[in-house]
Amino acid sequence: MLILGSHVNFGSDQILGSTKQALSYGANTFMFYTGAPQNTIRKALEAKYTQEAIKLMTENGIDINKVICHAPYIINLANKDNLEAWNFSCEFLKKEVKRVEELGVKYIVVHPGNFLKQEVNVALANIAEALNKILAFDTKAMILLETMAGKGTECGRNMEEIKYILDRVNLSDKVGVCLDTCHLNDSGIDISKFDEYLDAFNELIGLEKIKCIHVNDSKNECGSHKDRHANIGFGTIGFENLIKVIYNPKLENIPKILETPWVEDVAPYKVEIAMIKNKTFNPNMMEELPKEKNLSGQ
Repeated sequence: MLILGSHVNFGSDQILGSTKQALSYGANTFMFYTGAPQNTIRKALEAKYTQEAIKLMTENGIDINKVICHAPYIINLANKDNLEAWNFSCEFLKKEVKRVEELGVKYIVVHPGNFLKQEVNVALANIAEALNKILAFDTKAMILLETMAGKGTECGRNMEEIKYILDRVNLSDKVGVCLDTCHLNDSGIDISKFDEYLDAFNELIGLEKIKCIHVNDSKNECGSHKDRHANIGFGTIGFENLIKVIYNPKLENIPKILETPWVEDVAPYKVEIAMIKNKTFNPNMMEELPKEKNLSGQ
């Protein structure tokens, strides 16, 4: 089954609004932040919105077990030079996990962090230590480490770094992986040979650890280490290669999430989702987007 959606908003009506927006795009899953991704300001969750959202999902074929949350970018689990900041990141992510559980969502994606001036292996061990600090036996949500492009001092730029972290997590069944096609491309993975990458991943880590795919084209050449997303089919990866990722039988029933750029303040997701479902690239997609701004709150 194709489980396909995009990033959506989490506004005044919280996950209910997220669900409505996803449905307006023709999606059967979605990804959201529980507040602004650039800060840690969070409003209390309201049960009435959660209950209405779950009802709406059930009525429209969205499995909440396939819905994805994303932690804010400002979390850095990798660097302990500033111990106060590292402890704050740990405590905040722990609170985000609790919020996800309160919503009934199963997965939360996190960027592993930046090593800055520390040695890479020290930083990777710091991430594992942070996860051991955050996770408990009664933790219900799974933290997904996202594969990164290797921009600057990012950790998680290859599967070996991801494995290094996973091997040091005590409750390893509560940690998985989120692949990002743009990040993989920019880190040096040839997406046209994606099956070879999956085989290597399976041998080193195990395909069962992959719980989410961020599907993005890239504005950069393979190995550029820049991390600049492009709309589906309008980048260097290309439509056919991304279709092969999305419909790869080894990744069946894993949520695929679009994080592609808005076009002149208009969300492209409805058109991109339609292209993907039809398996047909529309070179005129940009011209066919609605001209009015999306007023959903983003």
